[in-house]
Amino acid sequence: MRSKKMTGGLEKAPHRSLLQAMGLTRREVDRPLIGVCNAFNEVIPGHVHLRQLTQAVKDGVRSAGGTPMEFPAIGVCDGLAMNHEGMKFSLPSREIIADSIEIMATAHPFDALVCVASCDKIIPGMLMAMLRLNIPALLVSGGPMLAGRFQKKGADLITVFEAVGRVKAGTLDQDGLAEMEACACPTCGSCAGMFTANTMNCLAEGMGLALPGNGTIPAVLAARTRLAKTAGEQVMELLQKDLKPRDIVTGKSARNAVALDMALGGSTNTVLHLPAVFREAGLTVDLALFDEISKKTPNLCKLSPSGHHHIEDLDAAGGIQAVLSELVRGGFADGGALTATGKTVAENLADLKVRVLDADVIRPLDKPYSAEGGIAILFGNIAPQGCVVKQAAVAPEMMQRTGTARPFDSEEEAVAAILGGKITKNDVVVIRYEGPRGGPGMREMLTPTSAIAGMGLGSDVALITDGRFSGGTRGAAIGHVSPEAASGGPIGLVRDGDKIRIDIPGRSLELLVDAAELDKRRAAWKPKTRPITSPFLRRYAERVSSAAQGAVLEG
Repeated sequence: MRSKKMTGGLEKAPHRSLLQAMGLTRREVDRPLIGVCNAFNEVIPGHVHLRQLTQAVKDGVRSAGGTPMEFPAIGVCDGLAMNHEGMKFSLPSREIIADSIEIMATAHPFDALVCVASCDKIIPGMLMAMLRLNIPALLVSGGPMLAGRFQKKGADLITVFEAVGRVKAGTLDQDGLAEMEACACPTCGSCAGMFTANTMNCLAEGMGLALPGNGTIPAVLAARTRLAKTAGEQVMELLQKDLKPRDIVTGKSARNAVALDMALGGSTNTVLHLPAVFREAGLTVDLALFDEISKKTPNLCKLSPSGHHHIEDLDAAGGIQAVLSELVRGGFADGGALTATGKTVAENLADLKVRVLDADVIRPLDKPYSAEGGIAILFGNIAPQGCVVKQAAVAPEMMQRTGTARPFDSEEEAVAAILGGKITKNDVVVIRYEGPRGGPGMREMLTPTSAIAGMGLGSDVALITDGRFSGGTRGAAIGHVSPEAASGGPIGLVRDGDKIRIDIPGRSLELLVDAAELDKRRAAWKPKTRPITSPFLRRYAERVSSAAQGAVLEG
């Protein structure tokens, strides 16, 4: 056992003494030691209940003959960090989480690992660590929040974000907003739509590093606790079989995860996270692969923000396994990929007798919401290295549009213009210097997109940025423009009044300015720099890669 580096032999008597100082018996010390990383905190709604689930994991480990050893992980709530300097720290926290788990599981050589969390960026950071360490490991999600109700309609966090724009537009008053605030997020759990947290929890199940049910069982159900307990037992089975994450995560798993992402209409943040996760397994998942799979994988689900369904509806319809069953049946996913159950995707589907229980929530292959996947990759003279849009959430009239550029050099400037009524129909809001290096930290910008939607401009105004968006964003919001402005990207050359042509079906994003004029602008232009007061963000900006490569740290 790996833990014998710490507990075995004469010279490890001091180590055993320290372990016994915590109340462990010698028998417990001699058993397999299982690290249980608990991202509980009292800041994130998706994490506030994780003590109970972590205890269930530990109960499962003990019942199967192991000794659980709990340790923490940090977590940023993207909703609470939104639209202020705190959001600069969200994406960088992914690397800190992965590094800290590696530190804990190497300094104290656990035999296996279970990671418990709910939210973005914690889930991808944990997956990165699991693959980097390559010891038997499982991910356990805290589960999704139930949807709220407001004025007899479904509501969630995005409803509240968009309500800010409604108040500015005069279609909702302050009393209505206060009522909405109190009911839109009714339980603990990761926010109720197919936003980034839930997308990543679903994809963890799809790539085989989490058990069936991980992505969709609501946080408040007893089934979620049973799943956590089963995970504790199952990690002991993985240890016995010496089945490691890199045995499970192969090229098949990577393609399955991207196909599932497209079928679900997942968050555009997956285009940052999946490359970073699979990179730890030595696999290349780039924009070309996303585009290839998107063009041939049907979009079978439209959950909030793309539609009116929520994760609880997907769970009731059969969950991720039901979506996988459709994809395998159509040849869009590989049923031979191995999973953390120790069985293949196809074997899991057979054992669970999986079937789709609601054909409106999970459309059949012959009646998809669209023939292409939920995410599209665009290229053009603004984004030579590519950019990303959640096409499943774009109004039909915005799929092809030529509009007038309204460039801003920060999120704050853009939000002030939008809420100030300075953005009108057929404008294309361009927000730059918000990329991984220029932000720094590549802030998630749900506030401007929600303001556009809330003010009734979602079918008339596009937004383009070298930053990124929340998984809750809807509309013609095109992000991850690469290279970013701070790295000399041509998005920095856009001027007020320029025309920009968006062609999502044609996978094109073009600044309608001739090459000679762009060369002239480039010769007279120097990318802007911002003073960075945080030592951590300064180091991050120096080392972070392009969004087109997953915004990973180099070197």
